[in-house]
Amino acid sequence: MADYKQAYKTIMDDHFPEEMTIKFGDQTLIYKKRTWKITDGGGLVEKGLRYGENPGQEAALYELVNGNLILGGCKFIDPHNGLVSSLKEENLLQFGKHPGKTNLTDIDNALNILRYINRKPVACIMKHNNPCGVSYGASISEAYDKANMADRIAAFGGCAAFNRPVDKTLAEMISRNYLEVVAAPDYEEGSLEILKLRKNLRIVRLDRVDQLGKYRDLRFIDFKSLIDGGIIAQQSPLNRIYTKDDFKPAFSTYKGKEYEIERLPTEPEYEDMLFGWGVEQGITSNSVIYVKCGVTIGIGTGEQDRVGVAEIAIYKAYTKYADALCFQEHGLPYKSLEMEIAEGRRSFNEKEGIDHKVKAEKGNLIGSVMISDAFFPFRDGVDVAIKEGIKAIVQPGGSLRDFESIQACNEAEPKVTMVYTGQRTFKH
Repeated sequence: MADYKQAYKTIMDDHFPEEMTIKFGDQTLIYKKRTWKITDGGGLVEKGLRYGENPGQEAALYELVNGNLILGGCKFIDPHNGLVSSLKEENLLQFGKHPGKTNLTDIDNALNILRYINRKPVACIMKHNNPCGVSYGASISEAYDKANMADRIAAFGGCAAFNRPVDKTLAEMISRNYLEVVAAPDYEEGSLEILKLRKNLRIVRLDRVDQLGKYRDLRFIDFKSLIDGGIIAQQSPLNRIYTKDDFKPAFSTYKGKEYEIERLPTEPEYEDMLFGWGVEQGITSNSVIYVKCGVTIGIGTGEQDRVGVAEIAIYKAYTKYADALCFQEHGLPYKSLEMEIAEGRRSFNEKEGIDHKVKAEKGNLIGSVMISDAFFPFRDGVDVAIKEGIKAIVQPGGSLRDFESIQACNEAEPKVTMVYTGQRTFKH
């Protein structure tokens, strides 16, 4: 076992060049490899990524330093506008060891979400490049508390990214949990001393977070390498939803008959729709999520069928809510409570009370908004959510059977509202 643990402490030599040049026709892009001088393993080591997704995979991070693209009438991100790719030693306020690929891609995808929901204090907790809890808050500490309680289980060992400076209150809250990475635009006086008590916590100061709004309209070139050495290059997507007016009430025509949604969204529902659609931009497809009052309730990711992922997100909402209630009432995880009951150290009544509340409140899904990254091919995905008490749905629209989903919403009691985005948001 000691050898297995040692693998994660490995600093791999990499054989990637210091500079990389990519030509698109007559346009040239020049990238420079990013390295940092960090005390790692007892000595000062200059190195870039310690390894890739797994130990044993060489990896390197490159920053665009010269050149730009104009493709299809679209100008891409200019050099020297880097976020994660431009991190310097002074940005790594505590990095006990050189970062691995997933440390940085978690931060990057958190920024991908934050650029769409940046107008209020937001906490975004990432795990395996997907959000496990995202929340607005009246303060940044309140945002973190809500995001953490949305899924305490997955948040363990995650990356927490913020769009506001970390204050002492937030630092104390973070110190009570186990995180791998904390990333924020700044750290107020006294907060770093608290955070640094956890020696292995990576603490990152992010530049340009206050400028995230401009990044929502800038594209980048997205590369996908194939196992045969081939490469697919695509433009990154653009989110066309800015305000509630960009949503369109659901409508459909089928066999000459017109169908339209009977109830329009309320203002609070529009708020959650905008929040949820922003979060959806950073979730691996096929996905469905549920949000409520500016907090993620259940997040379903990377599934093959639409109704299946809707059901998985519901299951996760129930299990995460049970865990949150258990922690709030008894100070321990729900699974630990089950184990202690089985060992005769706690009363079954304690679990029964939590289970009753979770069932009565349907995993806190009652009144939530359902967000789907693609259309519903059948009404079954909508039906399973309506049974849980959701009140609104956001989906791209465009299915031949959209009329069935509209019927399901209109038949619900009370009626469920639904809007279209006019675009899907697949992310693989």
